[in-house]
Amino acid sequence: MASDVSIGVPSELHLLSHKRSMQYIIPDRPWLKLYGIRVQAIAPFGSVSSQPFYDPALIHRILPDELLFEVFMRMNPYTLGRASCVCRKWKYMVRNPSLWRAACLKTWQNSGTEMNYNIVQTIFDGSWRKMWVYRPRLRMDGLYVSRNTYIHTGIPEFKFTKTVHVVCYYRYIRFYPSGKFLYKISSQRVKEVVKCMHLRAAKADCVFKGDYLLTDDEIEAALVYPGMRYTLLRMRLRLRGTVVGANNRMDLLKILTTGVDKNELKNRDNILSLVEGWEEDESHDPDVPAVSHNRGMTPFVFVPFEEAETSVLNLPVDKMDYFVPG
Repeated sequence: MASDVSIGVPSELHLLSHKRSMQYIIPDRPWLKLYGIRVQAIAPFGSVSSQPFYDPALIHRILPDELLFEVFMRMNPYTLGRASCVCRKWKYMVRNPSLWRAACLKTWQNSGTEMNYNIVQTIFDGSWRKMWVYRPRLRMDGLYVSRNTYIHTGIPEFKFTKTVHVVCYYRYIRFYPSGKFLYKISSQRVKEVVKCMHLRAAKADCVFKGDYLLTDDEIEAALVYPGMRYTLLRMRLRLRGTVVGANNRMDLLKILTTGVDKNELKNRDNILSLVEGWEEDESHDPDVPAVSHNRGMTPFVFVPFEEAETSVLNLPVDKMDYFVPG
């Protein structure tokens, strides 16, 4: 029996069924294939246009690219980074692998040429510039400075007053690519010490030379204090940076002083080979016991040579009683 009641179908359902039966025609969009692919811009000096290119920079019109590249070859990596911000042409020239290869081979010369080539191919995808940025390295263009302060009780002048003094002293370290380093403890400020932190320093400057070894981000360093009784100083440090590639901080993990026999130092070019395998409490001189120090452990801050005069570490105690290296 047919029903006399008719049910109306909404228009939205008709539209939905119509869309399901439609076959969409998708046009070809070739530019979608370029998504995620980095395309380098073509520099003007390498253009194949028939019209002659006029470079507005006077230095580019006078100095050929070959001579400009020779100038870049004599720059240190940090100056190269600043030069790459000048213009687009310099940016592409600074990315030349030969510039960064020379810097890497000089910085990690103790690892050997063959080892450095293996590292750049296996870890850094053959990019010397990437190796320079991401591989831990010690900076040679300045000093690592540790500023330490402590409270020292003075002699009371009256019964109702107690005198205290804030004592400030510094640890200075300068590294060389050859595996040698210079070490100095002094109350003098950075702008005064930077003048004597070199290999030809006088004996009165109290600058001592030692050996170091960098393994990943840890540094083993050792030096000998001369005197009537030779004292061996051993340090373990960890290298880090405030940003990627900065390498401008060093944490002092351990510092030890121990005795050493004078005869053991004969015909020893590397002090680290002498202390290899020693225990922390081992001493080869009964008059000089092994001591582990826990004071003066403030992290080292890197100060470039050009900033030695203006560094905040030069401030006196009355203006900066404590420094947070970060």
